Amino acid sequence: MVRGVEGNEMSTPRPSQKKQPPSGSQSAKNQKSILGFFQKKSTNSPSPAPSQPTPAKQTPTSTLSKKSFSRPPPALTPVPSSDAPEPSSPVRQNEEDTPIAGRNKENEIAGVVLSSPSRKGRKAVNYAESDDEEDDVLGPIANNSRARATKRQRVSVDDDSDDEFGLDAATQQAMIEDDMDDFIAPDDSEEDIVSKKRKRPMSSKPSTKATPASSPPQVQVYKEEEDEVGTAMTGTSTAQQWVYDPENPMQPKPRPATQDTKKKPKLKERPSASEPEKRYPWLANMQDADRNLPDHPDYDPRTLYIPPGAWNNFSPFEKQYWEIKCKFWDSIVFFKKGKFYELYEKDASVGHQLFDLKLTDRVNMRMVGVPEASLDMWASQFVAKGYKVARVDQMESALAKEMRERGGDKKSAPKKADKVIRRELASVLTSGTLVDTGMLQNEMSTYCMAVKEIDRDNLPAFGVAFVDTATAQFQLCEFTDDADMTKFETLIAQMRPGELLIEKSCISAKALRILKNNTPPTTLWNSLKPTKEFWPADITVREIEVNNYFESLTEDNIEAWPPVLREAREQELVMSAFGALLQYLRTLKIERDLVTLGNFQWYDPIRKATSLVLDGQSLINLEIFANNFNGSGEGTLFTMLNRCITPFGKRLLRQWVCHPLADAQKINARLDAVDALNADSTIMDSFSSSLSKLPDLERLISRVHAGRCKAQDFLKVLEGFEQIEYTVSLLKQFGDGEGVIGQLIASMPDLAGALEQWKTAFDRDLAKSEGILVPAPGVEEDYDESQKAIDECLADLETLLKKVRKDLGNNSICYRDNGKEIYQLEVPKKTKVPNTWDQMSATAKVTRYYSPELRKLVRALQEATETHSQITKEVATRFYAKFDEDYATWLAAVKIIAQLDCLISLAKASASLGEPSCRPVFTEDKRSVVEFEELRHPCMLNTVDDFIPNDIRLGGDSPNISLLTGANAAGKSTILRMTCIAVILAQVGCYLPCTSAKLTPVDRIMSRLGANDNIFAAQSTFFVELSETQKILSEATPRSLVILDELGRGTSSYDGVAVAQAVLHDISTRVGCVGFFATHYRSLAKEFETHPEVVNKRMRIHVDGDSKSITFLYKLEEGVAEGSFGMHCAAMCGIPNKVIENAEKAAREWEHTSRLGERMEVKKEEGGVYVPLGVQSDVAWALREGLEGVGDRTLDVLLEAIASL
Repeated sequence: MVRGVEGNEMSTPRPSQKKQPPSGSQSAKNQKSILGFFQKKSTNSPSPAPSQPTPAKQTPTSTLSKKSFSRPPPALTPVPSSDAPEPSSPVRQNEEDTPIAGRNKENEIAGVVLSSPSRKGRKAVNYAESDDEEDDVLGPIANNSRARATKRQRVSVDDDSDDEFGLDAATQQAMIEDDMDDFIAPDDSEEDIVSKKRKRPMSSKPSTKATPASSPPQVQVYKEEEDEVGTAMTGTSTAQQWVYDPENPMQPKPRPATQDTKKKPKLKERPSASEPEKRYPWLANMQDADRNLPDHPDYDPRTLYIPPGAWNNFSPFEKQYWEIKCKFWDSIVFFKKGKFYELYEKDASVGHQLFDLKLTDRVNMRMVGVPEASLDMWASQFVAKGYKVARVDQMESALAKEMRERGGDKKSAPKKADKVIRRELASVLTSGTLVDTGMLQNEMSTYCMAVKEIDRDNLPAFGVAFVDTATAQFQLCEFTDDADMTKFETLIAQMRPGELLIEKSCISAKALRILKNNTPPTTLWNSLKPTKEFWPADITVREIEVNNYFESLTEDNIEAWPPVLREAREQELVMSAFGALLQYLRTLKIERDLVTLGNFQWYDPIRKATSLVLDGQSLINLEIFANNFNGSGEGTLFTMLNRCITPFGKRLLRQWVCHPLADAQKINARLDAVDALNADSTIMDSFSSSLSKLPDLERLISRVHAGRCKAQDFLKVLEGFEQIEYTVSLLKQFGDGEGVIGQLIASMPDLAGALEQWKTAFDRDLAKSEGILVPAPGVEEDYDESQKAIDECLADLETLLKKVRKDLGNNSICYRDNGKEIYQLEVPKKTKVPNTWDQMSATAKVTRYYSPELRKLVRALQEATETHSQITKEVATRFYAKFDEDYATWLAAVKIIAQLDCLISLAKASASLGEPSCRPVFTEDKRSVVEFEELRHPCMLNTVDDFIPNDIRLGGDSPNISLLTGANAAGKSTILRMTCIAVILAQVGCYLPCTSAKLTPVDRIMSRLGANDNIFAAQSTFFVELSETQKILSEATPRSLVILDELGRGTSSYDGVAVAQAVLHDISTRVGCVGFFATHYRSLAKEFETHPEVVNKRMRIHVDGDSKSITFLYKLEEGVAEGSFGMHCAAMCGIPNKVIENAEKAAREWEHTSRLGERMEVKKEEGGVYVPLGVQSDVAWALREGLEGVGDRTLDVLLEAIASL
């Protein structure tokens, strides 16, 4: 190597030498200046590939200082060529940042040219060389390593011809790194380069594929990154980049660029380093399947348009992927690939961002992968984040694919697409339609609900169908609602669906508001296209008939329809809603599993005839299932009652709380059962100890019906029903046949008979340990034959092994499995084997082989095993179908156990109330009554130790309405809620935390609590108040319990007092219900002082006027509160004194409601009688409309009111 001007170096030819050390470094004495080179006559010897440039340094020491990268001064000191590199030209100098290993002869011999081995620029380099070249140049390879290499090559080819992608970058890199050390010379070495791994002696004879001497070897340069657009190195020495000028030897001139006819290989950017939009133009301008852009009103986010031209560029595997993905664009698609599930492109980015899954490539697609075993866990995490998850499974193994190809038409070569393993969409998971017990996080039901709304005679009419996919329970309802959509709101509050299907542009703003307000934020919303996806009734009926969900062997299939569905057939709205549900479940691939169970029933959100009606507003206001603080179940009535030990018991209890009983006889029967259980705890103890670990049988039997059940789960189902059968036989000894418990135990179906055939049907130990159902001999004929074929193969292998031992005279020969290569003959090294045997692998002591005969036997065994695995799956399916024949028996048993569990839960809840507690007494008096003595709030027993009890008296011998006044924060709202909760608890069938309780069954609890506006529907706080009040006035009956809290505060005091006074008069005079009316308007107390159905009550407090402090005593007593003490509350909250003083002054001057009371007082003192406005209004109404227009009840109350004046 010689040094030229400006520190530029170039490589010069060396005279041929016989003995040449295999060193890459050139000694200093052979280097000449560039001037000397041009003065001498040039030789014809070939110019070798340019060695890497070296930096100018004063000493031969190799260090990578900053100077190495700056432009050095001219220096003629020779330096070793293996030192740290220096840019070879002014042009390259600014572009190259990283040092490059010096090249040497050893590097060049294999035809491999290295660019800088920097980490960021790693690209796949082809190290493939022909065998003879490797032998000649690198010397012989050890026998085992050759075998290993051959084996590795064969496995990679045979494994899965599925994709043309080859290996991903991570795998290639791992393979390359292994060989890197052999090719890269250390930068600071001055000695001969020696391979780090093993010495490869140079062959004495020249390589058969050596480059001809006349032409210089071509140097292949890889561009490291897209932004490094430098001058590429040409195939000759660096000197040829410059023109020598004898006049000015110190200033190099660039040689004019010659057009290089050979194209430089342009390395493709890794897919994971670029966004999919860059690689796929059609992703940059996304359209749905109908070519609508995202801002179009009809845009469907579930689909993606891929132009026809794009399909031609896809490999068969990519085509297979995009065919599925373009139909599920809004879902995360898990694609089965061998033992992994992989996510590609957009899905891979989501997985990487959300869960930090490692991003890599599958040729033209970015990819992340998860092991098959952890699919459920990852799918659950994506679903929990609100994504839909589509699972694509392999429908055959690699071996089955090979068998399919071999068994096909041999004349016609298989198409390219046929070479891919068959894959199909197996299922789509969404948060509202999970069916797999392993993925369901919650024991309570999650509903997927379809809602159809039309306008019928200016009133909203609804058809609603919803399903709990985990139990395959479908429920249907159709109704015409009132203007406030009370029934619809109640239904949504009761069910709180996890997923909604609504007809696009066909649902009113009011219905949407109710759905938004009464569903959790995690609810999935699906807008379906009318007719095409949200089927009308006629299409629904046709689809049910065509798909043969219900088949009758003897009559028309319509006779096989479940009775509920047959009735619904005539109702257009509900049938259309069910059609939407059916169509949606079909896209998720689960509709047949669920519908064919035929588990349909009608649902009535407001069961006026049989239960206490809790409308949607009351469920929210009274915090029955979710508290108003953070939306959780903490401190709610359901949490207090729920002591169930089975999941299906908990779900039934929720229904009991949604619909408390309204029939005194049924309530008393439930209370009798609670008494019996608490009197003798034997039943409770044996039930709890036997069934506490019972799996969710209601969900599992629907999975068995679907045939999608693991063997372990099937075993759990059988063991669960065996446990139920044993427990019920125990309970029969205690149950005397009377009462609810006796009836339930007596009605238990005969499980012993149904379970008999399953006792010996299959090997339970194998089912538990290995998850396979192995039938007992003689049960399944084809299984026995298949097993026999495998046994014969194994026997043949054993015979062959004995023969080989005998022939070779060595008893230590045995079979050894090595990965997929099973049954290799393991032979000690010294033993000679026939030439026809193929070596598969080896260790230091033994070598493993396949003989031709053995290879055939192993192949036969693999095929027999594959066939056997298919039959094993079929056997499991047959078992599930056989078990499902008794579905009605299993479901009936589950329902009975659920009811027993609920009764035991009520008994436990009753026993946990502490003292005092009592059984509520129900009367059927004509006049409604609700009386509790020393009642405590049932939900605060565990959190508040010193809760102050209160007496509640509504109706009966007392007036129906208590007009409740009191200071702010004195406990008025607690009294109101506590009364309602106690009534619900009593009618569910539970004891109450009080000394005595007497009540008539309440038919409806209606509440108007708190101040809420509704911005979405453009409704103010006062508007919401009045619409709730209107509902109470129109629907309450004399048997209803009504609570109104601070009505009228959403408007001015004048309007507020007027509305409050009119409403109180109406419910006390005309409606005749019992309840509380809490208010801060003290003038109302004066107004209704003489009303026979209104009594004044207040919350007792102690006021300290000097310090402006209030002591709340939380005791309910008769009388009228002295005031609201708002200023005292303001002082307690820390509002500045100056503000409070100004407020008190303003209140004295402007507070008109208290002056209303003063005016009444003045008139009384003068001897006059104050006639309340309500009485005046009723008299005027009676005079105008006649006595019939007023109504009997109003007339009776009016006469009493006049008499009391």
